[in-house]
Amino acid sequence: MLLSKVLGVIVLARNGDRYNYYQDPFTYAGSETETTALGEVESNRLGSFIRSTYLDSKSPSYIEGIRSDLVDNNEVKVRVKAGVEGTVVFDSAIALLQGLFPPNPNNKIVLANETTVVAPLGGYQYVPVETVEPGNDRSLESWTNCPTFEKHIKDFYASDDFKTKSKEAAPFFAAVKDFVFGRPATLQNAWNIYDYINSELTHNKTYAYRLPPTFIEQARHWANYHETGVFSSEDITDIANVAGRTMLHTILSSLERIAFNGDPLQFMLVETTYQPFISLLTQTGVTKEKPELSGIPNYASALAIELRRGSPPDVRDFLRFKIKNGTSGNFEDINVFGHHADIPLTEFVYRAENAAITTNKQWMQVCGVKPSVEILGFKARPDNFLVYLVGCLALTGFLVSVGQFIRRRRAEKRRLRLQGQENMYVPVPTMVQDQKIRIV
Repeated sequence: MLLSKVLGVIVLARNGDRYNYYQDPFTYAGSETETTALGEVESNRLGSFIRSTYLDSKSPSYIEGIRSDLVDNNEVKVRVKAGVEGTVVFDSAIALLQGLFPPNPNNKIVLANETTVVAPLGGYQYVPVETVEPGNDRSLESWTNCPTFEKHIKDFYASDDFKTKSKEAAPFFAAVKDFVFGRPATLQNAWNIYDYINSELTHNKTYAYRLPPTFIEQARHWANYHETGVFSSEDITDIANVAGRTMLHTILSSLERIAFNGDPLQFMLVETTYQPFISLLTQTGVTKEKPELSGIPNYASALAIELRRGSPPDVRDFLRFKIKNGTSGNFEDINVFGHHADIPLTEFVYRAENAAITTNKQWMQVCGVKPSVEILGFKARPDNFLVYLVGCLALTGFLVSVGQFIRRRRAEKRRLRLQGQENMYVPVPTMVQDQKIRIV
């Protein structure tokens, strides 16, 4: 579809460089980490590259009709993962947007007194960002606190293939122990080993001088094997693809908005971590033709999904997928679901919608999470709801009794007591015939 025109684009971007980050190999609960100046530069460059690709009217991939000088917030939507690695992902999104919509002196306003005020920093453009927290929305982080996914991880570790690979990897992990300083040097911990080595190699000159040749390549090889096994499956509906399945809902709903003529949305940015890349590229069949794309994408990688309108006589809407692995190079066309060209939008929706996880309720069902009821700050599951209810009623009764006792004690302290016998004569008024009152 070389003559098609771009109606809109969805871009999935990975965060930029950061300091070492630990993930539990069984639950993927994460530690704290911080972005680096290098990471911000990487994301900023990615933003500039996306701008030159889709917002430059001279580019063959220019989004038709989009405003590129000053951002129109009706045409642009940004969602940012705010779970593990959250601050890093947010910083990366802001840096990317600075490259996508750089400061423009035309970002100004003329006041009633004819004074012209330019936005700070030479016309800085403020693009609204929607942070997506897993406590409210599971679409951008679906793999944590998911019992079914954790069972999948344990099954992967118990598989014959993983045991075979562990024996094969044993010499490397034995040799690398002196360079990971007490961290478990096992295939189960392969991602953490690679991330530590990669971070130190980038930021620590002394470490870089000492690390033997090929160690970073070997560490990445085993981390790629590990993460591909954890986060992907050729079965599009498998729990291993949970990161991609929740992302599919964001993709499909955004495509629906872009394709609808009455909706102004034309550019969607989803800033996230590496996990959805692995799932999406596998479950859509991309890695079958391009196995080099399996595994962990580099920092500031991007996956672009272009919605294009075909030329006569076929004026249907098509999708073109492109990937950019890291900060170097340009977008590379990739094909999904076995197509060797752009895929019709209707076919992509048909093949993907059954795998998409569209709501938190559906995510809970897929993950085997039982719904909970909030009671006095505690979460109770339906199977023990009665126990919680009885306990709460007992606690309420106890608090009421204590309150009554305290009120009685306070009333007794306020009562006035006089010395001697408390005998008081109180005269009683009586009525007489003349309607006057006299005291008897």
